[in-house]
Amino acid sequence: MNRYTITVYRIGFGLLTLTALAFQLVYGLQHIANFAAANYFSFFTIESNLFATIVFFVGAMKVWRGEKSSAGFDMLRGAAVLYMTMTGIIYSLLLAGTDVQTPLPWVNAVLHYIFPVVVLVDWLVIPPAEKITWKQSLWWLVFPIAYLGYSLVRGSLTNWYPYPFLNVHQHGYANVLVNAVFVAAAFFAVSAVIALLPRVQHKLS
Repeated sequence: MNRYTITVYRIGFGLLTLTALAFQLVYGLQHIANFAAANYFSFFTIESNLFATIVFFVGAMKVWRGEKSSAGFDMLRGAAVLYMTMTGIIYSLLLAGTDVQTPLPWVNAVLHYIFPVVVLVDWLVIPPAEKITWKQSLWWLVFPIAYLGYSLVRGSLTNWYPYPFLNVHQHGYANVLVNAVFVAAAFFAVSAVIALLPRVQHKLS
């Protein structure tokens, strides 16, 4: 795949996602009762999409300039792939039909279905320059763990939780902890798969 195609792919889908994020924010502020920007930006979906969009834009510029991808940037790419993949999986399995402040169908489709697939395809078509071990991929789990802590602390202060499975008032700390362990295990498993995928592809090619 030439650099023009890669650049257009990344910039195009990055702009689509950024537009969806901005449109939903403006729509929410104008049309959704009790909509709060602080809550909006406290959804993992929003944060992961923002992060992946930034990674896409930076990656597009690096490719357009002919710069080789670095190990550090590939780690950021891998993190974006993990977060977006888990965003799609968790939404599809646990949250479809739940109010996660993305009521507009096209926005919901972009953030939970389209961009997660786009980011994963980017990883498969343009693999990292150097192999990433499953041990290195453990660094990708730092943000989800920090997000869990942030959500629980903020929830205890504001009485608002971004997702039902994190709602301590509904389920209690014990059940929320069990939910968190299952989600963490899924993150761990998927992170290892994402790290190993390029190596498997290389062996099969």
